Amino acid sequence: MPTIPHSKARPIERRSLHEELLVQLRSLITDGTLRPGMKVPERELCERFGVSRTPLREALKVLAVDGTVILTPNRGATIAEVTLEELDEAFPVIGALEALAGEIACQKITEAELVEIRALHDEMVKHWKAGAAQEYFHCNRRIHEMIMSATRNSCLQSHYSTLAMRISNIRYVAGIDPERWRQAIEEHEAMLAALEARDGAELARILRAHLVNKLETVRSWLERQ
Repeated sequence: MPTIPHSKARPIERRSLHEELLVQLRSLITDGTLRPGMKVPERELCERFGVSRTPLREALKVLAVDGTVILTPNRGATIAEVTLEELDEAFPVIGALEALAGEIACQKITEAELVEIRALHDEMVKHWKAGAAQEYFHCNRRIHEMIMSATRNSCLQSHYSTLAMRISNIRYVAGIDPERWRQAIEEHEAMLAALEARDGAELARILRAHLVNKLETVRSWLERQ
């Protein structure tokens, strides 16, 4: 049974047990701690989070609805694997949703949010220079999430969250070669510039291209597995 690093999980606060469990599980899936095809270590997670199996399994049922995990009778939960065909279908839709989010965010984002995104971007660049991939991807993910959040559009956020969650553990943990990594940084520089200029059309264009390039990275990584 794989051991989950202590830093990847924290005790659950009882006042928001169900929501916190979902957040924690999604984080473990997104950062690659719980990888595609891996059996969910329920006992270990219960110990880490300080909960019984009942609320954990309720949270897993929610993840099963959006296809993130697969529940098998008498065998527990397994992190769902994603096929190339699914990626080919999902990435253009995610790209369209992120492009729309970019247009709307440019209209509604606050100066405080821009400052926070700039700080995340600067931190991400530091991790890139240090070759710290997991830390880099954490900042990368937060930037995309903050752009989506800045839309103040719950309908858009809901559709995006459901689809993005399905492929997030592939999107953010697939290997990346040095040249593509450098290109991704340049794309994020352009994203930030468009966002700060509140140029929605330009940000939408960059986000679409960014997702196309990411799909090629993921495709190459999966084909090597």
